[in-house]
Amino acid sequence: MESFEKINQNIRTVFRSGRTKSLEWRRAQLMSLLKMLDVNREKFSQVLKEDLNKCKSEGLLFEIDFTRNALVDSINKLKKWTTPKKAKKGLLYTMDKAYIRKEPFGVALIIGAWNYPVQLTILPMVGAIAAGNCVVLKPSEISLNTAALLEELVPKYLDQEAVQVVNGGIQETTALLKEKWDYIFYTGNSMVGKIVMKAAAEHLTPITLELGGKSPVYVDEGVDLGIVANRIMWGKCTNAGQTCVAPDYVMCSKTTQEALTEAIKQTLQNFYPDGPAKSPDFCRIVSDKHYQRVKKCIQGGGTVAVGGDVKDEERYVSPTVLVDVKFSDSIMQDEIFGPILPIIPVENEDVAINFINTGPIGNTPLTLYVFSSNTELRNKIMKETNSGSVCFNDTLSQCNLPSLPFGGVGNSGMGAYHGKYSFDTFSHKRSILERELKMEGMNDARYPPHTDDKYAKAAWFLGSGKQPKTGWFW
Repeated sequence: MESFEKINQNIRTVFRSGRTKSLEWRRAQLMSLLKMLDVNREKFSQVLKEDLNKCKSEGLLFEIDFTRNALVDSINKLKKWTTPKKAKKGLLYTMDKAYIRKEPFGVALIIGAWNYPVQLTILPMVGAIAAGNCVVLKPSEISLNTAALLEELVPKYLDQEAVQVVNGGIQETTALLKEKWDYIFYTGNSMVGKIVMKAAAEHLTPITLELGGKSPVYVDEGVDLGIVANRIMWGKCTNAGQTCVAPDYVMCSKTTQEALTEAIKQTLQNFYPDGPAKSPDFCRIVSDKHYQRVKKCIQGGGTVAVGGDVKDEERYVSPTVLVDVKFSDSIMQDEIFGPILPIIPVENEDVAINFINTGPIGNTPLTLYVFSSNTELRNKIMKETNSGSVCFNDTLSQCNLPSLPFGGVGNSGMGAYHGKYSFDTFSHKRSILERELKMEGMNDARYPPHTDDKYAKAAWFLGSGKQPKTGWFW
């Protein structure tokens, strides 16, 4: 393989040629990427099964179809997204043209994640290519089989000079980060996120960090706990809890804890009639290292009320509910990223809000889930907390709408993507003003020597002296 410095130089030469800026090139690449997904659905399903034991339907829905829908949306709206947008003009610029062009940054480094190794690797690339960038793609080495398939397929379908895949581990990623990139997009944990951000700072490279954290769930009184159990456990069991927006823990009253636990038992029986260990629909933990970490969480606090079963040879951890967990317990000190659900009895929503705002790994979770029909309570929690997103009465579903930006805030990340937001993330908003070499008299007031009359004229043209609107109609 060429050195990363050489790869960087070569792909930068391609970008400077202007090839990737044409709409024809962008559309052709996106169409080829779509073809890659369609033709190789079975291959992707197989590697997802090998890496994470993902059942076919889960792999197709959350990885292939989700990404495919984003591709189709980008292809259909590419012309609209790339059309320059007219800017408002003042009196002084009446005869001029002012507009904003969306232009590519240049060469983007995209570092994917292992838990959704197709979606979280290709989806950012869709935005980068749509925006006209060249791409160096670094899949996660943990999902080894998916990474190998991407390395095999991408050069067959996409422009090999403008889009390249680099596989490897920590050493290769570290070497890549030493190079100068025009944009870096990283998905993963906050510890590595800080390393990536430091590397980006060396070159003042703009960056998006899609991180994680402990996404809380608050369950109000008086809700249908059968439905609540279904929706929480769907979010927790999908990909065996290895999802950045999975519900991490639940806060509710002591009474609700007891009833919710019983409802969860019924939900799991409905989801997995023969038990999750025998179900083809329940994933496994991705690696031995992560398995040992998740397994340890079972003894991380409270009492096991549901599940608690493990199989070392399969890296299997059953859906597990811990009750009577305390905020100080070890399981509450870091993101779980597995199918273990702690339930913490709280007196009221104020206690829950206080923990969200003072938690041990930051006060800005990637998402916040609230199950309640009480509008006043919902508004209170939104007003008194901060998070990347909020979803009422469901889990995960806020990620499915391309009209909603997906991203964190504070310790859960920075920047956002999905839908047009992916295109915008990889686009520089270039301000352009085209003036005519005419009507110089209008500009006379700005030239020295300055006088009170010139100032008055210039101030009038600029609209100086305007006041903010007041009253009910503002």
